Amino acid sequence: MEPVIKLAHIRKTYQMGTETIHALRDVSMEIFPNEYVAIMGPSGSGKSTLMNMLGCLDTPSDGQYFLNGTDVSNMLDAELAHVRNKEIGFVFQTFNLLPRASALDNVALPLVYAGLNKTARKARAKEVLTNVGLGDRVDHKPNELSGGQRQRVAVARALVNDPSIILADEPTGNLDTKTSYEIMALFDQLHKAGNTIIVVTHEEDIAQYAEKVIRLRDGDIETIEINEVRRTI
Repeated sequence: MEPVIKLAHIRKTYQMGTETIHALRDVSMEIFPNEYVAIMGPSGSGKSTLMNMLGCLDTPSDGQYFLNGTDVSNMLDAELAHVRNKEIGFVFQTFNLLPRASALDNVALPLVYAGLNKTARKARAKEVLTNVGLGDRVDHKPNELSGGQRQRVAVARALVNDPSIILADEPTGNLDTKTSYEIMALFDQLHKAGNTIIVVTHEEDIAQYAEKVIRLRDGDIETIEINEVRRTI
């Protein structure tokens, strides 16, 4: 089986005045279709930089990144934007929903860039909202929804283009414990349905839902752990 993600000797450096910051030092790893991976590490470990790299929001200073067999390491911004919209569904800690748009319109937004007509966009958005348990909330705006419901809208938006990867950055960071478990149960369902899921988190209990835990420290992979006893709900 070919990996959906392959990183080969990825380095990322930033220049801050006279100081060179080594955000990622020499990161190599593979993630396969339908894997459920958690990326962990303390503040400054490089996990946000790695997430931006995996999500094609940034390019490496050195090394290669193959996404579904295509080298995206040196792509221009416009090319990366196309890859992001087609291959990656993002879920953010802060939901990143348009406040004046309905749940349906928020979820349909990526389909505008994909070129679907309005009827097809609305039909697909409603289908995905129904799949995440919000079929009766399609006309509600974010301020009319609970935190958990808003995150479900964000998950639906991530799924709407049928991406090969769901990339979630601290997806339970703004949620209470009960709601966090509900969202992680939803990720469990998505994984069982065949999605590849990567969760960036600093919470051990959230990481325990994953099959594989990649721990970063000082820009390097410290350990890769196989989780034999995954947490489920």
